[in-house]
Amino acid sequence: MVRLSLFLYQQKNNMPKIRIAITDDHQIIIDGLVSLLSKYNQLSIVLTTNSAAQMLEDLAKTEVDILLTDVMMPGMSGSELAKKVRQLYPSIKIIALSMSGQAQTVSNMIEDADIAGYLLKQTNAGELAAAIQKVYAGGIYFQEDILQELEKLGNKKSTAVAVKITNREKQLIELIEKDYSSKEIAAALNISLHTVETHRKNIMRKTGTGNVLLLVKWAYENKVLSRE
Repeated sequence: MVRLSLFLYQQKNNMPKIRIAITDDHQIIIDGLVSLLSKYNQLSIVLTTNSAAQMLEDLAKTEVDILLTDVMMPGMSGSELAKKVRQLYPSIKIIALSMSGQAQTVSNMIEDADIAGYLLKQTNAGELAAAIQKVYAGGIYFQEDILQELEKLGNKKSTAVAVKITNREKQLIELIEKDYSSKEIAAALNISLHTVETHRKNIMRKTGTGNVLLLVKWAYENKVLSRE
């Protein structure tokens, strides 16, 4: 978990601020998020809007690193916005914020839009800041409650096709979930980088997932990963 000390370290070393955009149809939510994140000097709120359409328009004029988006909004939904942003501004990383942690809502958002994180709006400032930092660094972030919902969804899936995952592949998935790079996985498991890449391709093929977020979602739903 990223802590405030990391933000202070970055501040002292003149590292660039993380530029954040927020869209939510309720201004009170935006005001609350701005207040929560204002204590972190490394985070800079550069854009806020009350609609997905306005956010899409304003992103053409504002440089943004992280987009925090509501899921359920009138007009263009958070999922639709995320898909358009990924097409037009692929460097922007997206975190979904929602009042609903319902398993199917979470699952749909992950599968329909190429997001990098999902949190509930009632999360605390420290966890939200940690999620932003982790996603900015190239990782993914699921809140604990979200992981629990994904496990519940897995329990309800009785018609899922069984996928045989080897012990070595399970080890890789566990390390991938912890944001290990292929080089770090190779060192941790004492195998070659080529072998790691081969395993990754096989895992993605077996599970039918095209990115890390979908793989982690699949792993929790199918009990390959657990919160214990």
